[in-house]
Amino acid sequence: MPEYDVLCIGNAIVDIIAQCDEAFLQTNGIIKGAMNLIDTQRAELLYSRMGPAIEASGGSAGNTAAGVASLGGRAAFFGKVSNDALGEIYTHDIQAQGVAFDTKPLTGQPPTARSMIFVTPDGERSMNTYLGACVELGPEDVEADKAAGAKVTYFEGYLWDPPRAKEAIRQTAKLAHAAGREVSMTLSDSFCVDRYRDEFLDLMRSGTVDIVFANSHEIKSLYQTSSFEDALAAIRQDCRIAAVTRSEKGSVIVRGNETVTIEATTIKELVDTTGAGDLYAAGFLYGYTTGRNLKDCGDLGSLAAGLVIQQIGPRPRQNLRHEAQKVGLL
Repeated sequence: MPEYDVLCIGNAIVDIIAQCDEAFLQTNGIIKGAMNLIDTQRAELLYSRMGPAIEASGGSAGNTAAGVASLGGRAAFFGKVSNDALGEIYTHDIQAQGVAFDTKPLTGQPPTARSMIFVTPDGERSMNTYLGACVELGPEDVEADKAAGAKVTYFEGYLWDPPRAKEAIRQTAKLAHAAGREVSMTLSDSFCVDRYRDEFLDLMRSGTVDIVFANSHEIKSLYQTSSFEDALAAIRQDCRIAAVTRSEKGSVIVRGNETVTIEATTIKELVDTTGAGDLYAAGFLYGYTTGRNLKDCGDLGSLAAGLVIQQIGPRPRQNLRHEAQKVGLL
């Protein structure tokens, strides 16, 4: 038996989340709905202008790892923090969720990463991320036992921004495949796809990545088409399994000629979309690594995403396993 169900690799980021209006975004030159990489000066400026905020450990793949653990799965995480106050917060939070996190922290500069997330009244989040210590994640941080011992390794497309992280991903994928495991990735956001389209397609077509997670905007950006159906037809050819989320329209999962349509979970109120895609991936991968069919995997993903968007912050406050049992999914 492998030691872990899912190994997640990503940017270890402390999220600083505040609500704002549309005018705030315009005044401060923030691109709505995107993840903008910022430098230290910009980070300090935006922080000084933020309203009351909630601090929470985040980062896309870290959120997914926390979701897998909340469902009862065995999750591990690779990510780089610094030996500072925010690094201690991050480490405590992810370990408290039940995730194995043993990456050695940096000593000194740069500091632990943080993302200032501005949530508008429509629930849309605009992220402004200072990567800090994240850029130091490299091949020396790959733990071979975890890479070979996890049923599925999952990494975020955002990791293509810091250069040494690519080496760590490729090394982990080799170890995983050599052990007969699978590798998955999320495309992260449309702007990330624009930056690395050719490399992402190569990861899929070369077999480095077996399972791809995306939303409808990202998949259309990947194939440079305005047609969702055309993009879906293309991704069928390029990877073994693709799970594509469509907000309130639910999601579509394709594997070869197979198509599974998943309904969105009914919600009472949309509060904050931060973490929706991350938690969808958590539900799907928990289902997948525990031998469930694609419909059940998608339903678990839809449930987890539906719960997290009804709260502020990217990690579920409820025990996802109990929530899934309530509705008969586990």
